[in-house]
Amino acid sequence: MFFNNVHILVYLGIGIIGLIVGKFCAWCNVRLPENKKIFSKEFFEINKKGLEKNYIFMILTAITYIGILYRFGIKEEIYQNLDLVKFLILAPMLILSFFIDLKHRILPNRVNLTMFEVGLIITFLYGITNLNLAKDMIFGMFVGGLIFCGITLLGGLFAGKEAMGLGDVKFMGALGLYMGVIKIVEVSIAAFFIAAVASIFILIYRHYISKSDDEYIPFGPFLVIGAFICIFAPSKAVITIFLGICGWISQKILGIFN
Repeated sequence: MFFNNVHILVYLGIGIIGLIVGKFCAWCNVRLPENKKIFSKEFFEINKKGLEKNYIFMILTAITYIGILYRFGIKEEIYQNLDLVKFLILAPMLILSFFIDLKHRILPNRVNLTMFEVGLIITFLYGITNLNLAKDMIFGMFVGGLIFCGITLLGGLFAGKEAMGLGDVKFMGALGLYMGVIKIVEVSIAAFFIAAVASIFILIYRHYISKSDDEYIPFGPFLVIGAFICIFAPSKAVITIFLGICGWISQKILGIFN
């Protein structure tokens, strides 16, 4: 049985790999916020640490791996599978960033640096067969970093505080190596749109239900959600949808005044 020209046993195999990688992500989720070594003998004692009950990383990574395989398939030529490979490598780092930033409000430098280093290697591999594509990925790194660096500087200038953390800037710069110019812009649009909607409900919940005065909302999880949307969405789809939504809102506003 085949799905998108890939045998079902291959999906089973990639799912098992996802479970293993997810197990390692669960370990990193504990060690990175504490600035402890990841590769140590303690890794082989994780069952004693209670991590055997933390299945969320394993399930999410396995499902994501299967989805990426279905999205990109397996091509005949090795170099044609670079999209598949790079997103299989990127996915667990995105999932890890999501949960660490959600809980600890940081995007760890070690994850950002790993994303950057692997991204440079992948960019080099793309450049062997398609120099223009490699250039687009390099420009994507600068565009991603500059967008959020600009937001951070403007926030400090007008609001007197950082609108974005430096971890977000580093994260988007590294992510740009995987996405290219158009896709990293789409990630930004998707993240801001989702954050705008979700923040309303989060602040209402904190104010009226949990009675919390905390107004800080980490932006990293929204960047990760935006990245996954752009991984699975067709090229330029996010921009098209966003422009359509903006057009619809404009028509409604004009209709009110007319």
